[in-house]
Amino acid sequence: MRSGSLFAASEAVPSSVLGLLLSLLYLLASLYIYISLIYQISARTPDSFGTDAATTRRFGLPEAILAALLILFLFLTIGASVSQPSIQFSARNLLANFLLTGCVVLVIITFLQFRGFDVGSLGGFFRLSFVRTLSTGAILLFFAYPLILLSDAITQRLFGGGSSKQNIVEFFSGSRTIQQRMMIIVFAVAIAPVVEEFLFRFFIYGVLRRYFGRLLGVTFSALLFAAAHAHLPSFAPLFVLGSCFAIAYEWSGSILVAMTMHSLFNSLTLTALAFPEIFSP
Repeated sequence: MRSGSLFAASEAVPSSVLGLLLSLLYLLASLYIYISLIYQISARTPDSFGTDAATTRRFGLPEAILAALLILFLFLTIGASVSQPSIQFSARNLLANFLLTGCVVLVIITFLQFRGFDVGSLGGFFRLSFVRTLSTGAILLFFAYPLILLSDAITQRLFGGGSSKQNIVEFFSGSRTIQQRMMIIVFAVAIAPVVEEFLFRFFIYGVLRRYFGRLLGVTFSALLFAAAHAHLPSFAPLFVLGSCFAIAYEWSGSILVAMTMHSLFNSLTLTALAFPEIFSP
C-alpha cells in the first residue's frame, strides 16, 4: 500500500509540472500573438485602416458629438446600476435592454448614412470571407483566454474571491424554463455581440481613434466596455477582453472579427455554465 501510494504521488508531480509548463507556454504564446498584432498595427501610418477606399474617410465633429452623448448616456446608465444594485434581473429587463440598445444602433446607422458614410465598407463587413472571419476570430479568442484568465487571477488575489456573478449569468444559472434559457442564449450569442461591438468598437473606438490615437482609443473604449457591465469583480477581465476585441478589429479591419470573438466567448461561457461538471477542472 505504501509503495503504491508513493508511486501514484511520483506520477502526480510530473503531471502537475507538465500542466504548469503547458499553461506557461500558452500564456507566452498569447503574449507573443497580441504583441505581434500591436507591432503590426503601430507600423502602419496613423490614418491607414484597411485597404478599402471607403475607409479613408474619417469621423468628424458631428460623430464626435454623437459619441460624447452616447458616452454620457452610458455613464448615467452605469451610475444608475451601481446606485441600485438590488434590482432583480428579469426577462423583462433583458428585453428592454435589447430594445433600447437596438434603437441606439439604428439611430447611429441612420445618422452615419445621412452623413454619407458607407457603414458596410467602413466597418469592413465585406472585407473578409465568412470562413476567414470565423477562423480569425476563433484563433484570436483562443490566444486571448490566457490574458483574460491571468487578469482574473490577479484581481482575485488582490481584491479577494470575487465570487459574485454578473446579473445575466445568475439569471441564466437560475432559470428553470427552456424558454428563458433560449432567450438568454439568443441574446448573448447573436444580439449582444453585434450591438456591443458596433457601439464600443465600431463607433466609440472609431471616434476616439480619430481624435486621440489608437492607444487611447483602445484603452478608453475597453474601460467603458468593462464599466458598462456594472460588475466590479469582472472589470479587469472585461477590460482585457475589450482590448483584445479592439486590437482584433484594428488589425483585421473588419468589425465582424470582433463580433465573432464576442459571440464565441459568450457561447463558451454559457456552455461552461450549462455543463459545470465538464469545465470545472
